[in-house]
Amino acid sequence: MFPEFYLHINVFIMSFLASTVLPFGSEPLVILYAHTGQLNPFLLLMNTTIGNFLGSITNYYVGYLGHKTIFSRIIKIDRKKLKRAKEVFDKYGNPVLLLTTIPFLGDALTLVAGLVKADIKAFAFFVFVGKFVVYFVMIYSLV
Repeated sequence: MFPEFYLHINVFIMSFLASTVLPFGSEPLVILYAHTGQLNPFLLLMNTTIGNFLGSITNYYVGYLGHKTIFSRIIKIDRKKLKRAKEVFDKYGNPVLLLTTIPFLGDALTLVAGLVKADIKAFAFFVFVGKFVVYFVMIYSLV
């Protein structure tokens, strides 16, 4: 069995990647660790929340910088999903960022927030709170 430190690193990296536009999901891993009790629930919550949050910040800046980033040449975003996310963001504003944990839509929302140059403080607040609440419920409902 891996030392606990490496399991936390694994969860952090998977959570980071899961909140970028890359096709990864951290939920199965988080559920596994929460259900088996292999990791301290509080540390699991912090690792998943912070990793996922930092991935969303990355998306924000990819959107903010637009075509100026190398990511925009590597990562192709489905135009329909991006258009839908922009419509939702325009209609509901910053609080819609609480929904960034929804697969596919959440990734697009964080990019759109960057594209529309949303206030980074509001972005950080709503995204962090949304991710924290979802992971809290996911982890502590299994402990």
